[in-house]
Amino acid sequence: MSLLLALLESLVDCLKKFLAAHVSNAILAATQPFYPAPVQDAQPDRPIGYGAFGVVWSVTDPRSGKRVALKKMPNVFQNLASCKRVFREIRMLSSFKHDNVLCLLDILQPTNPHFFQELYVLTELMQSDLHKIIVSPQSLTIDHVKVFVYQILRGLKYLHSANILHRDIKPGNLLVNSNCILKICDFGLARIWDARERQNMTHEVVTQYYRSPELLMGARRYTGAVDIWSVGCIFAELLARRILFQAQGPIDQLDLIIDLLGTPTPDEMKYACEGARNHVLRAPFRVNTFHRMRQLSQHTTDDAVQLLSMMLQFDPDKRTTVDQALKHSYLDEGRMRFHSCMCSCCYTNTSVPGNTRIFSTDPDPVHEMPFDPKWEKELSRLSMFDLRDRMYRFVTERTPLFGTPLCINPSSAAYKNFASSRLSPFPKVCLSNFTRHRRW
Repeated sequence: MSLLLALLESLVDCLKKFLAAHVSNAILAATQPFYPAPVQDAQPDRPIGYGAFGVVWSVTDPRSGKRVALKKMPNVFQNLASCKRVFREIRMLSSFKHDNVLCLLDILQPTNPHFFQELYVLTELMQSDLHKIIVSPQSLTIDHVKVFVYQILRGLKYLHSANILHRDIKPGNLLVNSNCILKICDFGLARIWDARERQNMTHEVVTQYYRSPELLMGARRYTGAVDIWSVGCIFAELLARRILFQAQGPIDQLDLIIDLLGTPTPDEMKYACEGARNHVLRAPFRVNTFHRMRQLSQHTTDDAVQLLSMMLQFDPDKRTTVDQALKHSYLDEGRMRFHSCMCSCCYTNTSVPGNTRIFSTDPDPVHEMPFDPKWEKELSRLSMFDLRDRMYRFVTERTPLFGTPLCINPSSAAYKNFASSRLSPFPKVCLSNFTRHRRW
């Protein structure tokens, strides 16, 4: 009798564990049997971001118990452009391995190659972003500014070395955690480019406040200098705690830039369209007033102004490269602070007296396998059918993290809200003002 009772108790215990896996509050569940999600999650799954191309939730990975970010990419095959953008983004994310670039942890595998319409991507979870920090009342010291700018440039060097233009560097796309680690994210507008030549690309990229003069003036061929301009704007914003160039429309944005940098020469406008050049030449001549940047804040030193002037050059050919910017003396303290206790490339040797810090011989690493610029051309020739097939094979042939695939748990208490999550619309101000903005 006692043996029978023990057997029944064992069966009941197994049943409880099985049910726990299905009634858990967790959205994610491991696909292997007898691998239950936590019965009582430490933190509830919740939305943390709504973008134009995806919805991001903070969830628990049942395989490790750690909090991660789950990005839902719906309507992947709605049109050819959307399909290419998603495939490009997941290919990029899966290749990243860098402290200052958001890396892909896992992709949930679709069950059917012909009917899947959305993708679920797992990335590291960060606590905030630079925009929220800048507009918050918390203090930002000069040490914060230096270590943030250093990390942005360090991550950007990695991207440019991979032949990737980000094309939307802004505070909201720079994730930050409580240890001040910064990671560049959101590669929805990123492109593979050939550093040896200027390629014909759209100029309607980069959030307006961080858009370079050549993009504002309709340039179709541009380089990584567009990302450097954005970093310069963010650098100034960190110092002043306000947006450097904030205008209602793109032409007013250009005028604000010229108010600071002065009227450009014809040679400095060589990449601009004719209408943009005529607009500048018709306006009264303006002198360079960059010396005013010294008044951004009490933390703005001569070194800071010099680095800003290197980044905020009107002519993209005269603008500093990311390698040159990283060598500037202004960033020496930020580099030392980052590598003394924040990076993963250096380590502390606890086996010797004093816990000696062993510094990496390559503090600003590049991408190990840069994208071939021909990949972008090949992508442009693929049909929707080809893209669906390639995306399915790319996702399913990946080895899952911890060797165990994940799936969405439809029995989760939070699943209904997650499933009904919708993309945020584009900002209304852009839609309502679009027809009123003057065009070149």
